[in-house]
Amino acid sequence: MFTVRAAIALALSVFIALAPASATAKAPPRDAAFARFVQDLWPLARAKGVSRETFDAAFAGVKFDPKIVAHTQGQPEFVKPIWVYLASAVSASRVRRGRVSAEAQQAWLDKAERVYGVEASAILGIWGMETEFGAFEGADNVIRALASLAYVRFRGDYFRDELIAALTILEEGDIEPQAMVGSWAGAMGQTQFMPSSFLQYAVDFDGRGVRDIWRDAPDAIGSTAHYLAEHGWTRGLPWGFEVVLPEGFRLTAADSAEPAPLARFAERGVKRADGAEWPRSGEAQLLMPAGLRGPVFLVTQNFKTIKSYNNSTSYALGVALLGDAIVGRPGLSVGWPVRDRLLSESQIREMQTRLKKRGYDVGPIDGKAGEGLRGALRDYQESIGLAPDGYPTPALLVRLKGAG
Repeated sequence: MFTVRAAIALALSVFIALAPASATAKAPPRDAAFARFVQDLWPLARAKGVSRETFDAAFAGVKFDPKIVAHTQGQPEFVKPIWVYLASAVSASRVRRGRVSAEAQQAWLDKAERVYGVEASAILGIWGMETEFGAFEGADNVIRALASLAYVRFRGDYFRDELIAALTILEEGDIEPQAMVGSWAGAMGQTQFMPSSFLQYAVDFDGRGVRDIWRDAPDAIGSTAHYLAEHGWTRGLPWGFEVVLPEGFRLTAADSAEPAPLARFAERGVKRADGAEWPRSGEAQLLMPAGLRGPVFLVTQNFKTIKSYNNSTSYALGVALLGDAIVGRPGLSVGWPVRDRLLSESQIREMQTRLKKRGYDVGPIDGKAGEGLRGALRDYQESIGLAPDGYPTPALLVRLKGAG
């Protein structure tokens, strides 16, 4: 007999049967497209050895995050004047925290130097610049962040590949999904490894059985040293140092473009600003981030190795100077030209465009005073008889305009 209870049961079964289809039908188009994107990742993840269980656990509750994508506009090391950037990077409070962290982890820093040949100052500089010595590693879910960037194809397939690498890390069991947090761009742990770098360079430095760069400072220290060693760090060679050029020094564009033996600079009368002895061997090139009126440096291959961590001269100089300060080396002897009027982004674009029209290789026309622009500017300055320091100034822009 058809009872009220039976009618309720029938209605409930119909509701349950229709609920998934109804929910899907009402889902916003972007959410549905993102869900399809995630499911399309499964064959790629499976091919890398990721289990279905790991895959589903990683994406449980993960949705597209537009706030992540909004972060892709601008990075501070490219938009701030270098002296403003470095004042923050090498602040007194950060140096104090660095010294406390160095004392607490001295045994592991010593081990990193023994095993990988990377001095403590470089590791401390990266550790401080990236996360304030582990104080803040980022609060974004790495899977959500990488999936959001991969979905919009920011930088092509790069973030999709990093997402698959993150799933591989979860499969290998070094961290749980809920604990895999990091920056908006997916950089993880106390020294901010991208997932692919973790898979290649992370080490279980203290022998606990997992590579935990999130909660374990020794693993973060050892992994960072391993990364730098594998990217060309030369044992016993400094990153560089501030120098003083002699009166009448004949600067050439090649001095900043091509490494030359350190001894050759010494023979030309270049002095270390700190008065210390020169390394017995090695090559270096001049770095003048604020032209001849600012601090001048000789930088070695190890400076380029730091840049492999983040390809920005300001960042690498921040790491180098912060590390030096933490271990007690003297600060800069020459101040920054803080009163200089810097070019705007549109003016930099105009400078790039005008140099390119004159046959110089400036790289992309992007409004950023990067190595491409500085190299082209040095060549231009040398061609017109100016000291080739590569520093983009309003006066140089006016000269380029006048040249047609």
